[in-house]
Amino acid sequence: MRSIDASRNRPAPRGYRGVTLDGQAVEEEFMTRTLVVAIKEDCLGCLSVVRAPADVFGDVATLLVAASASAESSWRDSAHRVVVSGQLLAALDVRWPPFYVLIDPEHGRVVCEGVVFSPEQVREEITTHLARG
Repeated sequence: MRSIDASRNRPAPRGYRGVTLDGQAVEEEFMTRTLVVAIKEDCLGCLSVVRAPADVFGDVATLLVAASASAESSWRDSAHRVVVSGQLLAALDVRWPPFYVLIDPEHGRVVCEGVVFSPEQVREEITTHLARG
């Protein structure tokens, strides 16, 4: 099962601004292909990603992004970096979690995207795009 037929051809931002769950402001550039996963509270697909081990997606930088902060302890305990950045979600045209995009910063493009059903499904969908990088 694929979560999306084809990615929409569109640019990706070179970086992002946001806030960590501890309230620290962050501003960073994407240096390597990065998997950005949109998450929210009360979302089972999101929770499966938040609780997944660090290497579940393979050899790719991973960033979990929420439009608003959560008090859920699993977000703080996640092996993945979690930031709050509605601005990044808007720049990526991500309108609903759980959704992922794979960013290629070298070309400034979204190379793959889809709905999250499970971490394993996302890994399967992005693997060929990582090999091309």
